[in-house]
Amino acid sequence: MAFQWVYIGSGHIAEKTAADVTRGEHRIAAVFGRNKETAAALAKKYGAAVYDTAEEAIRHPGADAVYIATPHTSHVAYARLAMDCGKPVLCEKPVGVSEAEVETLLQCAKAHQVYFAEAMWTWFSDVAQTVKQWAQSGKIGEVTSAELYYYFPGLMKPRTSRVRDPQTAGGALLDVGIYPITYCYNLFGIPDSIHCEGTVKDGIDIEEHITLRYGEITCRLHVGLNNLRESCRIEGTNGTITLPLFHAADKATCKTTDGEKLVFRGKTDYLTQFDHVAADIRAKRTQSALVPQEATLQCMRIMDICRAQMGLRYPFEKP
Repeated sequence: MAFQWVYIGSGHIAEKTAADVTRGEHRIAAVFGRNKETAAALAKKYGAAVYDTAEEAIRHPGADAVYIATPHTSHVAYARLAMDCGKPVLCEKPVGVSEAEVETLLQCAKAHQVYFAEAMWTWFSDVAQTVKQWAQSGKIGEVTSAELYYYFPGLMKPRTSRVRDPQTAGGALLDVGIYPITYCYNLFGIPDSIHCEGTVKDGIDIEEHITLRYGEITCRLHVGLNNLRESCRIEGTNGTITLPLFHAADKATCKTTDGEKLVFRGKTDYLTQFDHVAADIRAKRTQSALVPQEATLQCMRIMDICRAQMGLRYPFEKP
């Protein structure tokens, strides 16, 4: 039987996920979006009911879970509403804009004993899981460093785009910086120290260079809205792991100093993520083993520290 989803949000990411997940055993049963035209179009395309309010959509008969794909400044309100209605939630990254907001959501999930997970598709991927196994098993010896780049040309978008709007917590860190930060966290855990240097202009962060130190391991992360570049390189005492596109990888390569070369080909897609989440919910789990709630909280804490070091505060935040 198909897993029944309520979609909150009907924009670009909702369209992308819907096209992918409906290839599998998933059905979009209900849709709510602030833009009634796009919500109606999405609902019509997938044979779903369209509702005038989020709560009506969340209470759609037979719905199994709620997927939230709105701008991240509205995630907390919609996720709390869904959990207050007793519905499991898969919420797009980042699930909030601060550690305090994430903590609010985790407390809500705990109070209702309901599933809540961040939609960080990278870490549902078999490629990312293979890289983690290589790095942690000693395949390249002791890891000494990692360097990750993730730039996209967000500044080419209109000023009204959520990526460039301070009121929607636009900027590089929350939109793309979350990927390398989460990648390093999942490989190495909580860093011993965090150092961030960034450029803030017109109320958003344009670019930052972040150094995370884990004992003898140094991770250097470079993110921004002013270029187009993505890569990941993990160095060890006995080799290297490389990925050209780490956040949506279909390939990873491991080379050791003794001449061994391993190439893993897999996929990073929305369907894999939704399959894992549906299986979790059907098994009555309250969180994902691949993207545990503590990881979501700790990664937001790292981003809070980066924002503080850049002096970045969004206009809707209290002094």
